[in-house]
Amino acid sequence: MRRYYFDIREGDEIFPDEEGLELATIEKVQEEAARSLADMARDAARTIGGGSLQLSIEVRDDSGPVLHLKFTFAVERRRH
Repeated sequence: MRRYYFDIREGDEIFPDEEGLELATIEKVQEEAARSLADMARDAARTIGGGSLQLSIEVRDDSGPVLHLKFTFAVERRRH
């Protein structure tokens, strides 16, 4: 199995994955990245008051980039 690293980007900040996960297929890699991004979005929904936030996961292996998932969360309040 190949080791994949899931680097997290939140706005301008990047949090590199130093440990990685061993996964058998690119489909499993995409599934893991999507699940992680959904969790990040759920947490952002609880804490963001207004405005927008860009979240992404950049997946790489020892050879370089493999997959990139993005999510933009925006809140436009109409009334207070």
